Amino acid sequence: MSRWLSTDRVMSPKWVMVVICLGVFTAALDQTVVVTALPVIMADLKLEVPEDASSAAWIITAYIVGYTVAMPLFGRIADVYGYARIYQISLVVFIIGTCLVALADNLPWIIGARVVQAIGGGATVPISMAIASTVMPASQRGMAIGLVVASAEAGSLLGPAYGGAIIELLDWRWIFWLNAPQAALIMAGFVWLPSRRQPDARVDWQGGLLLSGVLFILTFALSKEGLFTLSSAQPFLIGLPGLVLIAILAVVERRKDQPLLEPTLLRTRAFITANATQLLEGVSLIIAMVTIPLMANTVMERDPLTGGWWLLRLTGASAMGALLGGWLLNFVGNRAVAISGLLISATGLALVSTWDLDIAEPWLTLHLCIAGVGYGLNNTPLMARALSSVDEGYRATAASLVTVSRMIGMALGLAALAAWGVERFQILTADIEFPAQATGAELERYFDGIYDAGLTLFHSFLRISAVVAMIGVVPAFLMRATAREIAEREEAGK
Repeated sequence: MSRWLSTDRVMSPKWVMVVICLGVFTAALDQTVVVTALPVIMADLKLEVPEDASSAAWIITAYIVGYTVAMPLFGRIADVYGYARIYQISLVVFIIGTCLVALADNLPWIIGARVVQAIGGGATVPISMAIASTVMPASQRGMAIGLVVASAEAGSLLGPAYGGAIIELLDWRWIFWLNAPQAALIMAGFVWLPSRRQPDARVDWQGGLLLSGVLFILTFALSKEGLFTLSSAQPFLIGLPGLVLIAILAVVERRKDQPLLEPTLLRTRAFITANATQLLEGVSLIIAMVTIPLMANTVMERDPLTGGWWLLRLTGASAMGALLGGWLLNFVGNRAVAISGLLISATGLALVSTWDLDIAEPWLTLHLCIAGVGYGLNNTPLMARALSSVDEGYRATAASLVTVSRMIGMALGLAALAAWGVERFQILTADIEFPAQATGAELERYFDGIYDAGLTLFHSFLRISAVVAMIGVVPAFLMRATAREIAEREEAGK
């Protein structure tokens, strides 16, 4: 029996899973809940469109940045001081942040409040992963991690719909006011859970703050235009201090007895390959998630709701795939499930890249679901592999680093998509000239040419997404099961 699961616990492991899945769901919900509410928030704060649109986008971006930056340090704090205790503290931070958002009356206030909210919400993710891998027996560990992953996927999936429903019934501020009782209820569940501290373990505060600074700077730099087109020096000037901090971090970590970036993590092939695969999966996923609704709303002339429903098919299937991946880990290894997921998602994306303007059911749903199941199938074994490759005292830290790899991959994918997409579209439309005499037939040919160029561009995006998923097979193939994992799997199969 592990140190966390002492004999004095008063809540069964299954109820523990219910509580942590609800917490992850709530935190993930707030990643996307403001997508629907953003126009209403802008109107209430008297922000103009399009003049203030880029600034208002930081209401979404700030949560992603805070969510990413907080994870590694909070993960290590939880490893040292106890999962339940730090989980409760992170929920208190989340409640404070969400109340501040609800009270906001200007843009800087709401952006700062979203960062506070994200720090608390982001901390729950690695702690939940660590709890899931600790509280459940080896035979059920894969499914437990799959449940947490699926809860996060479901939260992100339902966020826009939840936000839209609250706005219709009440006011945008109630999106955040209602978070407080939800989080308080989840926090109360942890009162009955023991929080075991590691007496000899210490938090590397210096390394944690340096790593947080690195992640903040690099994420911010990736959000700027010109990184791939070299049209602006801004992302490089912003990113330069991040590179300096990385060098300082490397020196500091070598001198620590218990560094945040434990050397065994960086020397363990399983952990490195799981993170590399997760980064590539993040790049592939964000390209697909941006391209599919954009393609629907532009060249295919569908309304925004239809584009959202198309994306819902992919993300909903991803949540189901995460559960399936967790179940399969009882019978086959992490590597086999991860590779299968990557190949399935690549196949689905390749099929979507063959769509014409008249794509119809059942092929539309089938192709999107194939891609979604593949993404979900891949997620669970990567997290399980990373957690199983580290000592119990570093599980929350390891979970945070894997999640950060995915977020950085998504930021990198967005930057590449924006840069390459504009340039490619200009090339595809270079020979298409607006007719000097705009007769009906000439205008029709002109717009047909523009639509064909746009469809070709979106097909290219999806093929690139599929290729990146295929490249992810390489690090996934290099993951090997340890003797302990093989023994646990054999025991689970008996």
